[in-house]
Amino acid sequence: MKKKNLAAMLMAGAMCLSLLAGCSNGGTDATNPPDPSGEPSQGTDASNSPDASGEPSQGGGDVVTIKIGGIGPTTGDAAQYGTATEWGAEIAVEEINALNGPIKLEFKYEDDTGVADTAVAAYNSLKDWAKDAPLVIYGTTTTQPCLTVAAETYADRYFQLTPSASSPDIVAGKDNVFQMCFTDPYLGTAGAEYLKDKGLGTKYAVIYNNGDPYSTGIADAFIAKTKELGMELVATQTYPDDKTTDYTVQLNACKDAGADVVFLPIYYTPASLILAQAKQMDYAPLFIGGDGMDGMLDMDGFDKSLAEGLLLMTPFSAGAEDERTKSFVEKFQAAHNILPNQFAADGYDCMYAIYEACCEIEGIAGMDSAALCDALSAKFGGGQFQVDGLTGKGMTWKSTGEIDKSPLIFRVENGAYVDAQ
Repeated sequence: MKKKNLAAMLMAGAMCLSLLAGCSNGGTDATNPPDPSGEPSQGTDASNSPDASGEPSQGGGDVVTIKIGGIGPTTGDAAQYGTATEWGAEIAVEEINALNGPIKLEFKYEDDTGVADTAVAAYNSLKDWAKDAPLVIYGTTTTQPCLTVAAETYADRYFQLTPSASSPDIVAGKDNVFQMCFTDPYLGTAGAEYLKDKGLGTKYAVIYNNGDPYSTGIADAFIAKTKELGMELVATQTYPDDKTTDYTVQLNACKDAGADVVFLPIYYTPASLILAQAKQMDYAPLFIGGDGMDGMLDMDGFDKSLAEGLLLMTPFSAGAEDERTKSFVEKFQAAHNILPNQFAADGYDCMYAIYEACCEIEGIAGMDSAALCDALSAKFGGGQFQVDGLTGKGMTWKSTGEIDKSPLIFRVENGAYVDAQ
């Protein structure tokens, strides 16, 4: 991670004192945001600002260090997703550790290459790293590795929060595992309902990866909902994995069936190829996708005009005008020279959710990982704990581990996202 300069660290501390003062007042004070300069607004105790090192200043009492072990792909085919969740989390950890609060986070991220066996090895490495300190597992980024690691954390009693593994199976039957992202069925249902409510299209098709739980889960829910709503689904097309490069068979099937809306519950790399190949064959339906397609506009060499009119369901927009999002985007761009996507924003929100929950737990100083797991599981699963983040306001969790927040709908216009709610 690239280091930020002193001014950036001081700005992070000042902004977080007003935006996320959960440890001092029991929650985020949305009525007292920072002014655009990044300085504390009236009511913020400037005497509690961090020192030049970025560490909490003296006078905050005993500090409890919680180790956060992250897991996700930073190499391999899914590296762009894992890297985003890592970088988003890093920004949040820097901000949190600049606060003069009773909780400090120590963050370490392990590459799982998007493979289940590698993810288990990464998990075991993090357990060795934490030793006797309380450990929370952050991740994994993708679904299949997360299914495997979640079984391990459930047996070992480590609290786990994933930014982006969206299958309901991730949390099913596990009281210690929670999601920051939407579940797959939720996105599929929401997509069909949006099209129906807005009167978009008359004949519908879906193209999805039948070898990927994320894609299949969303597609199955979309198909079921279209039938329930009486929508005419004229084509259901699949492909075996994201290494597929030719989608002309699937597109021709949709075109021949007269589909004027094509739902793409897939990641942005295959989606970018589908859009290019659809243009080559002069097929221009309305395309709509989910959060896995976020980031396509920033792909190297991607022709943004191919995405003109595309609808995207996602919890985050880098173009939002609130001060907190603008600050996050500025820091992310300064560190990595790209815009953050929803994977990065979900990662950022995960760190603050863990931090704010820890701040509300009594007796946390004496807890080991298992005791902290039980306390955090009760906090998240109790239905009362709320977090205001980049990807949602007043976010809460169900006892099943699923998050309760609403998606945003954006349309691509002139190479940028605009609100299509």
